[in-house]
Amino acid sequence: MQKDFHYYATYCAAFLAGYSHEESLSICYSAQFVDWCSATLLSKLKAPLSAATTQLQLEMMDTRTDRVGLQDITRIWASFHFLPYDLHATRKGCGKRYLDKYRLICKPNSDLVVETVNLAKGRSLQAAGVAMHVLADTWAHSYFAGTPSFAINNTNYHFYELVPDGDGFEERKIKFIHSTSAPDDFEKSVYVNSLYQTSEKSIMNLGHGRAGHLPDYSFMRYKYLPAWADYEEILKDNPKEYFNAFCQMVYALRYLRGESQTFEKETYDSEKVAPYASRIKEILIKRQGEAGACEDWKAFGEELSGCTIDDFDMERYQDEYTGAEKDQKNATFLGKFILAALSQKSMVTNRIFKSGNKLAGYSVDYEKKGFHGNRDFKGLVDQKEGGDQA
Repeated sequence: MQKDFHYYATYCAAFLAGYSHEESLSICYSAQFVDWCSATLLSKLKAPLSAATTQLQLEMMDTRTDRVGLQDITRIWASFHFLPYDLHATRKGCGKRYLDKYRLICKPNSDLVVETVNLAKGRSLQAAGVAMHVLADTWAHSYFAGTPSFAINNTNYHFYELVPDGDGFEERKIKFIHSTSAPDDFEKSVYVNSLYQTSEKSIMNLGHGRAGHLPDYSFMRYKYLPAWADYEEILKDNPKEYFNAFCQMVYALRYLRGESQTFEKETYDSEKVAPYASRIKEILIKRQGEAGACEDWKAFGEELSGCTIDDFDMERYQDEYTGAEKDQKNATFLGKFILAALSQKSMVTNRIFKSGNKLAGYSVDYEKKGFHGNRDFKGLVDQKEGGDQA
Protein backbone atom coordinates (compact mmCIF):
# COMPACT_ATOMS: atom_id res chain seq x y z
CA MET A 1 0.00 0.00 0.00
CA GLN A 2 0.99 3.61 -0.47
CA LYS A 3 0.23 6.99 1.08
CA ASP A 4 -3.36 7.05 -0.16
CA PHE A 5 -4.28 4.17 2.14
CA HIS A 6 -1.68 4.29 4.91
CA TYR A 7 -2.19 8.01 5.52
CA TYR A 8 -5.54 9.28 4.26
CA ALA A 9 -7.61 6.08 4.42
CA THR A 10 -6.18 5.32 7.86
CA TYR A 11 -7.26 8.79 9.00
CA CYS A 12 -10.78 7.99 7.78
CA ALA A 13 -10.80 4.63 9.58
CA ALA A 14 -9.57 6.21 12.81
CA PHE A 15 -12.18 8.96 12.71
CA LEU A 16 -14.96 6.45 12.02
CA ALA A 17 -13.65 4.39 14.94
CA GLY A 18 -14.29 7.34 17.26
CA TYR A 19 -10.93 9.07 17.51
CA SER A 20 -10.80 12.86 17.36
CA HIS A 21 -9.38 14.74 14.39
CA GLU A 22 -6.04 15.30 16.16
CA GLU A 23 -5.85 11.70 17.35
CA SER A 24 -6.67 10.44 13.87
CA LEU A 25 -3.86 12.59 12.45
CA SER A 26 -1.40 11.07 14.92
CA ILE A 27 -2.48 7.54 14.02
CA CYS A 28 -2.34 8.03 10.26
CA TYR A 29 0.97 9.92 10.46
CA SER A 30 2.48 7.00 12.34
CA ALA A 31 1.04 4.50 9.88
CA GLN A 32 2.60 6.37 6.95
CA PHE A 33 5.87 6.99 8.79
CA VAL A 34 6.50 3.23 8.78
CA ASP A 35 7.34 3.64 5.09
CA TRP A 36 9.89 6.36 5.87
CA CYS A 37 11.63 5.36 9.09
CA SER A 38 14.93 4.14 7.64
CA ALA A 39 18.34 3.62 9.23
CA THR A 40 19.53 6.68 7.28
CA LEU A 41 16.89 8.87 8.92
CA LEU A 42 17.44 7.37 12.37
CA SER A 43 21.17 7.97 12.04
CA LYS A 44 20.47 11.62 11.24
CA LEU A 45 18.26 11.85 14.33
CA LYS A 46 20.82 9.96 16.47
CA ALA A 47 18.02 7.53 17.29
CA PRO A 48 18.20 3.72 17.73
CA LEU A 49 18.99 2.21 14.33
CA SER A 50 17.15 -0.98 15.25
CA ALA A 51 13.89 0.97 15.06
CA ALA A 52 14.16 1.05 11.25
CA THR A 53 10.85 0.02 9.72
CA THR A 54 11.89 0.27 6.07
CA GLN A 55 14.98 0.33 3.85
CA LEU A 56 15.62 2.97 1.22
CA GLN A 57 16.62 1.96 -2.30
CA LEU A 58 20.14 3.28 -1.76
CA GLU A 59 20.37 1.32 1.48
CA MET A 60 19.19 -1.81 -0.31
CA MET A 61 21.88 -1.40 -2.95
CA ASP A 62 24.55 -1.40 -0.26
CA THR A 63 23.03 -3.99 2.04
CA ARG A 64 24.85 -7.22 2.74
CA THR A 65 23.27 -10.47 1.61
CA ASP A 66 25.25 -12.73 3.91
CA ARG A 67 23.41 -14.41 6.77
CA VAL A 68 23.55 -11.39 9.08
CA GLY A 69 22.46 -8.97 6.34
CA LEU A 70 19.56 -11.19 5.29
CA GLN A 71 18.42 -11.48 8.90
CA ASP A 72 18.30 -7.69 9.20
CA ILE A 73 16.31 -7.45 5.96
CA THR A 74 13.85 -10.07 7.15
CA ARG A 75 13.38 -8.47 10.57
CA ILE A 76 12.30 -5.24 8.91
CA TRP A 77 10.16 -6.49 6.06
CA ALA A 78 8.50 -9.43 7.82
CA SER A 79 7.72 -7.34 10.90
CA PHE A 80 6.14 -4.33 9.19
CA HIS A 81 5.19 -5.07 5.58
CA PHE A 82 4.84 -8.84 5.04
CA LEU A 83 3.59 -10.24 8.33
CA PRO A 84 3.84 -14.07 8.16
CA TYR A 85 0.55 -15.95 8.05
CA ASP A 86 1.55 -19.38 9.37
CA LEU A 87 4.94 -19.90 10.99
CA HIS A 88 4.23 -23.61 11.32
CA ALA A 89 2.91 -24.32 7.82
CA THR A 90 3.80 -27.71 6.37
CA ARG A 91 4.58 -28.71 2.81
CA LYS A 92 5.36 -32.20 1.51
CA GLY A 93 8.72 -32.82 -0.08
CA CYS A 94 10.06 -29.49 1.10
CA GLY A 95 13.43 -29.13 2.84
CA LYS A 96 13.78 -26.88 5.89
CA ARG A 97 15.75 -24.23 4.01
CA TYR A 98 12.86 -23.62 1.62
CA LEU A 99 10.17 -24.36 4.20
CA ASP A 100 11.45 -21.54 6.42
CA LYS A 101 10.85 -19.07 3.58
CA TYR A 102 7.50 -20.62 2.72
CA ARG A 103 6.40 -20.03 6.31
CA LEU A 104 7.04 -16.30 5.94
CA ILE A 105 4.42 -15.84 3.19
CA CYS A 106 2.08 -13.02 4.13
CA LYS A 107 -1.72 -13.26 4.23
CA PRO A 108 -4.42 -11.51 6.27
CA ASN A 109 -6.07 -12.82 9.43
CA SER A 110 -3.05 -14.50 10.95
CA ASP A 111 -2.35 -15.16 14.60
CA LEU A 112 0.44 -12.60 14.31
CA VAL A 113 -1.93 -9.84 13.24
CA VAL A 114 -3.93 -10.50 16.41
CA GLU A 115 -0.71 -10.20 18.42
CA THR A 116 0.19 -7.03 16.51
CA VAL A 117 -3.10 -5.33 17.41
CA ASN A 118 -2.98 -6.58 21.00
CA LEU A 119 0.57 -5.25 21.31
CA ALA A 120 -0.77 -1.74 20.64
CA LYS A 121 -3.57 -2.06 23.20
CA GLY A 122 -3.20 0.43 26.05
CA ARG A 123 -0.24 2.08 24.38
CA SER A 124 0.32 5.21 22.33
CA LEU A 125 -1.46 6.53 19.25
CA GLN A 126 1.83 5.91 17.48
CA ALA A 127 1.60 2.22 18.39
CA ALA A 128 -1.92 2.14 16.97
CA GLY A 129 -0.62 3.66 13.73
CA VAL A 130 2.18 1.12 13.42
CA ALA A 131 -0.32 -1.70 13.97
CA MET A 132 -2.64 -0.29 11.29
CA HIS A 133 0.18 -0.20 8.75
CA VAL A 134 1.05 -3.82 9.45
CA LEU A 135 -2.60 -4.92 9.37
CA ALA A 136 -3.35 -3.11 6.10
CA ASP A 137 -0.28 -4.53 4.38
CA THR A 138 -1.35 -8.08 5.15
CA TRP A 139 -4.15 -7.51 2.62
CA ALA A 140 -2.18 -5.72 -0.07
CA HIS A 141 0.91 -7.92 0.17
CA SER A 142 -0.78 -11.32 0.31
CA TYR A 143 1.17 -14.21 -1.22
CA PHE A 144 4.58 -12.53 -0.98
CA ALA A 145 7.22 -12.89 1.74
CA GLY A 146 9.35 -10.30 3.51
CA THR A 147 12.60 -12.08 2.79
CA PRO A 148 14.56 -12.38 -0.48
CA SER A 149 13.46 -15.54 -2.32
CA PHE A 150 13.35 -16.30 -6.03
CA ALA A 151 11.22 -19.39 -5.36
CA ILE A 152 8.61 -17.50 -3.30
CA ASN A 153 8.45 -14.03 -4.82
CA ASN A 154 9.29 -14.38 -8.51
CA THR A 155 6.69 -13.87 -11.25
CA ASN A 156 6.68 -15.33 -14.75
CA TYR A 157 5.11 -14.79 -18.17
CA HIS A 158 1.62 -15.75 -16.94
CA PHE A 159 0.53 -12.48 -15.34
CA TYR A 160 -2.79 -10.91 -16.35
CA GLU A 161 -4.68 -7.82 -15.30
CA LEU A 162 -8.48 -7.98 -15.15
CA VAL A 163 -9.80 -4.64 -16.38
CA PRO A 164 -13.52 -3.83 -15.93
CA ASP A 165 -15.36 -4.07 -19.24
CA GLY A 166 -19.13 -3.64 -19.10
CA ASP A 167 -20.56 -6.27 -16.76
CA GLY A 168 -17.39 -8.34 -16.89
CA PHE A 169 -13.64 -8.03 -17.21
CA GLU A 170 -11.15 -7.89 -20.03
CA GLU A 171 -8.01 -9.94 -19.47
CA ARG A 172 -4.87 -8.05 -20.41
CA LYS A 173 -1.45 -9.65 -20.40
CA ILE A 174 0.80 -7.49 -18.26
CA LYS A 175 4.14 -6.36 -19.58
CA PHE A 176 6.77 -5.80 -16.91
CA ILE A 177 9.75 -3.56 -17.56
CA HIS A 178 12.69 -2.61 -15.38
CA SER A 179 13.25 1.12 -15.52
CA THR A 180 14.36 3.66 -12.95
CA SER A 181 12.41 6.49 -14.58
CA ALA A 182 9.42 5.16 -16.55
CA PRO A 183 6.04 5.46 -14.81
CA ASP A 184 3.47 2.67 -14.79
CA ASP A 185 1.18 2.86 -17.83
CA PHE A 186 -2.34 1.94 -16.73
CA GLU A 187 -3.80 2.21 -20.22
CA LYS A 188 -1.36 -0.26 -21.78
CA SER A 189 -0.89 -2.46 -18.68
CA VAL A 190 2.85 -1.82 -18.68
CA TYR A 191 4.32 -1.85 -15.17
CA VAL A 192 7.77 -1.38 -13.69
CA ASN A 193 9.20 -4.21 -11.58
CA SER A 194 12.53 -5.26 -10.10
CA LEU A 195 15.31 -6.70 -12.22
CA TYR A 196 15.11 -10.43 -12.96
CA GLN A 197 17.68 -12.27 -10.87
CA THR A 198 17.75 -16.03 -10.39
CA SER A 199 19.81 -15.81 -7.19
CA GLU A 200 17.63 -16.99 -4.32
CA LYS A 201 18.97 -14.30 -2.01
CA SER A 202 19.06 -11.39 -4.45
CA ILE A 203 17.47 -8.24 -3.04
CA MET A 204 15.52 -8.03 -6.31
CA ASN A 205 13.51 -11.00 -5.08
CA LEU A 206 12.31 -9.32 -1.88
CA GLY A 207 8.58 -8.95 -1.26
CA HIS A 208 6.50 -7.96 -4.28
CA GLY A 209 9.34 -6.32 -6.20
CA ARG A 210 8.91 -8.76 -9.08
CA ALA A 211 5.23 -7.75 -9.29
CA GLY A 212 6.04 -4.04 -9.18
CA HIS A 213 3.45 -1.79 -7.55
CA LEU A 214 0.47 -3.91 -8.60
CA PRO A 215 -0.24 -5.04 -5.03
CA ASP A 216 -0.24 -1.35 -3.95
CA TYR A 217 -2.96 -0.17 -6.34
CA SER A 218 -6.42 -0.45 -4.81
CA PHE A 219 -8.11 -0.77 -8.25
CA MET A 220 -5.92 -3.66 -9.38
CA ARG A 221 -7.22 -7.15 -10.08
CA TYR A 222 -4.63 -9.62 -11.33
CA LYS A 223 -3.88 -13.32 -11.60
CA TYR A 224 -0.58 -15.16 -11.80
CA LEU A 225 1.16 -18.50 -11.17
CA PRO A 226 3.45 -18.47 -8.11
CA ALA A 227 5.97 -21.30 -7.88
CA TRP A 228 5.21 -21.89 -4.19
CA ALA A 229 1.60 -22.76 -5.15
CA ASP A 230 2.80 -25.37 -7.67
CA TYR A 231 1.93 -22.92 -10.44
CA GLU A 232 -1.78 -22.98 -9.68
CA GLU A 233 -3.41 -19.71 -10.68
CA ILE A 234 -4.07 -17.19 -7.92
CA LEU A 235 -6.51 -14.31 -8.34
CA LYS A 236 -5.91 -11.13 -6.36
CA ASP A 237 -8.92 -8.80 -6.10
CA ASN A 238 -7.55 -5.60 -4.54
CA PRO A 239 -10.82 -3.58 -4.44
CA LYS A 240 -12.48 -6.31 -2.39
CA GLU A 241 -9.46 -6.88 -0.17
CA TYR A 242 -8.74 -3.21 0.41
CA PHE A 243 -12.35 -2.74 1.49
CA ASN A 244 -11.94 -5.62 3.93
CA ALA A 245 -8.73 -4.01 5.16
CA PHE A 246 -10.54 -0.72 5.80
CA CYS A 247 -13.38 -2.42 7.69
CA GLN A 248 -10.89 -4.44 9.72
CA MET A 249 -8.96 -1.28 10.62
CA VAL A 250 -12.14 0.35 11.92
CA TYR A 251 -12.86 -2.76 13.99
CA ALA A 252 -9.28 -2.91 15.30
CA LEU A 253 -9.19 0.78 16.17
CA ARG A 254 -12.51 0.58 18.02
CA TYR A 255 -10.98 -2.29 20.01
CA LEU A 256 -7.91 -0.19 20.78
CA ARG A 257 -10.22 2.59 22.01
CA GLY A 258 -11.82 0.12 24.42
CA GLU A 259 -15.18 -0.30 22.66
CA SER A 260 -14.80 -4.09 22.57
CA GLN A 261 -13.02 -6.58 24.80
CA THR A 262 -11.28 -8.70 22.18
CA PHE A 263 -9.82 -8.43 18.70
CA GLU A 264 -10.64 -11.49 16.63
CA LYS A 265 -9.60 -12.69 13.19
CA GLU A 266 -11.95 -12.47 10.24
CA THR A 267 -14.06 -9.80 11.91
CA TYR A 268 -14.86 -6.50 10.18
CA ASP A 269 -16.86 -3.46 11.24
CA SER A 270 -19.05 -3.48 8.14
CA GLU A 271 -21.93 -1.91 10.07
CA LYS A 272 -19.96 1.21 11.00
CA VAL A 273 -18.67 1.53 7.44
CA ALA A 274 -21.98 0.75 5.71
CA PRO A 275 -23.20 4.37 5.29
CA TYR A 276 -20.00 5.18 3.39
CA ALA A 277 -19.44 1.88 1.59
CA SER A 278 -20.43 3.15 -1.86
CA ARG A 279 -18.14 6.16 -1.58
CA ILE A 280 -15.21 4.05 -0.39
CA LYS A 281 -15.67 1.43 -3.10
CA GLU A 282 -15.86 4.20 -5.70
CA ILE A 283 -12.43 5.42 -4.60
CA LEU A 284 -10.98 1.91 -4.49
CA ILE A 285 -11.96 0.92 -8.03
CA LYS A 286 -10.88 4.17 -9.71
CA ARG A 287 -7.96 3.53 -12.07
CA GLN A 288 -5.50 6.16 -10.91
CA GLY A 289 -2.10 6.57 -9.36
CA GLU A 290 -1.17 7.44 -5.80
CA ALA A 291 -1.67 11.21 -6.19
CA GLY A 292 -5.25 10.93 -7.43
CA ALA A 293 -6.16 8.36 -4.79
CA CYS A 294 -4.68 10.62 -2.09
CA GLU A 295 -6.90 13.49 -3.25
CA ASP A 296 -10.02 11.32 -3.15
CA TRP A 297 -9.34 9.85 0.29
CA LYS A 298 -8.39 13.27 1.66
CA ALA A 299 -11.64 14.81 0.39
CA PHE A 300 -13.61 11.96 1.97
CA GLY A 301 -11.79 12.34 5.29
CA GLU A 302 -12.35 16.08 5.41
CA GLU A 303 -16.05 15.56 4.74
CA LEU A 304 -16.20 13.08 7.62
CA SER A 305 -14.52 15.29 10.21
CA GLY A 306 -15.13 18.77 8.85
CA CYS A 307 -11.43 19.47 9.46
CA THR A 308 -8.44 19.99 7.20
CA ILE A 309 -6.12 16.99 6.93
CA ASP A 310 -2.56 18.27 6.80
CA ASP A 311 -0.38 16.73 4.12
CA PHE A 312 2.19 14.23 5.33
CA ASP A 313 5.46 15.98 6.23
CA MET A 314 8.29 13.61 7.08
CA GLU A 315 10.17 16.33 8.99
CA ARG A 316 7.23 17.46 11.11
CA TYR A 317 8.38 15.97 14.43
CA GLN A 318 12.13 15.74 13.92
CA ASP A 319 13.12 18.96 15.70
CA GLU A 320 11.07 17.99 18.75
CA TYR A 321 12.98 14.70 18.98
CA THR A 322 16.48 16.04 18.36
CA GLY A 323 15.91 18.97 20.72
CA ALA A 324 14.67 16.88 23.63
CA GLU A 325 16.93 15.92 26.52
CA LYS A 326 18.04 12.29 26.48
CA ASP A 327 15.69 11.25 29.27
CA GLN A 328 12.77 13.00 27.55
CA LYS A 329 13.12 11.64 24.02
CA ASN A 330 10.73 8.72 24.62
CA ALA A 331 8.01 11.24 25.47
CA THR A 332 8.22 12.95 22.07
CA PHE A 333 6.10 11.98 19.07
CA LEU A 334 8.95 10.18 17.31
CA GLY A 335 10.15 8.71 20.60
CA LYS A 336 6.80 6.99 21.03
CA PHE A 337 6.90 5.83 17.42
CA ILE A 338 10.38 4.38 17.94
CA LEU A 339 9.26 2.46 21.02
CA ALA A 340 6.28 1.08 19.10
CA ALA A 341 8.51 0.05 16.19
CA LEU A 342 10.99 -1.68 18.49
CA SER A 343 8.14 -3.51 20.23
CA GLN A 344 6.66 -4.75 16.95
CA LYS A 345 10.01 -5.86 15.56
CA SER A 346 10.95 -7.58 18.80
CA MET A 347 7.64 -9.46 18.95
CA VAL A 348 7.70 -10.70 15.36
CA THR A 349 11.38 -11.65 15.49
CA ASN A 350 10.73 -13.60 18.68
CA ARG A 351 7.79 -15.49 17.17
CA ILE A 352 9.77 -16.38 14.04
CA PHE A 353 12.71 -17.55 16.17
CA LYS A 354 10.51 -19.59 18.53
CA SER A 355 9.02 -21.38 15.53
CA GLY A 356 12.49 -22.78 14.82
CA ASN A 357 13.12 -20.39 11.93
CA LYS A 358 16.40 -18.43 12.04
CA LEU A 359 15.77 -16.22 8.98
CA ALA A 360 15.05 -13.20 11.19
CA GLY A 361 17.92 -13.92 13.57
CA TYR A 362 17.99 -14.90 17.21
CA SER A 363 15.72 -13.85 20.05
CA VAL A 364 16.28 -14.36 23.78
CA ASP A 365 13.54 -14.32 26.40
CA TYR A 366 15.05 -11.75 28.75
CA GLU A 367 12.53 -12.53 31.54
CA LYS A 368 14.01 -16.03 31.78
CA LYS A 369 17.63 -15.48 30.75
CA GLY A 370 18.25 -11.81 31.40
CA PHE A 371 18.85 -9.14 28.80
CA HIS A 372 21.51 -10.15 26.28
CA GLY A 373 20.23 -8.39 23.18
CA ASN A 374 20.88 -5.27 21.13
CA ARG A 375 21.12 -2.28 23.46
CA ASP A 376 18.57 -0.43 21.29
CA PHE A 377 15.94 -2.69 22.84
CA LYS A 378 17.03 -2.07 26.44
CA GLY A 379 14.55 0.78 26.64
CA LEU A 380 11.71 -1.68 26.09
CA VAL A 381 12.96 -3.84 28.95
CA ASP A 382 13.31 -0.88 31.28
CA GLN A 383 9.89 0.38 30.30
CA LYS A 384 8.24 -2.97 30.96
CA GLU A 385 9.99 -3.46 34.28
CA GLY A 386 8.97 0.01 35.35
CA GLY A 387 5.36 -0.55 34.30
CA ASP A 388 5.44 2.56 32.14
CA GLN A 389 3.36 2.80 28.98
CA ALA A 390 4.49 5.08 26.18
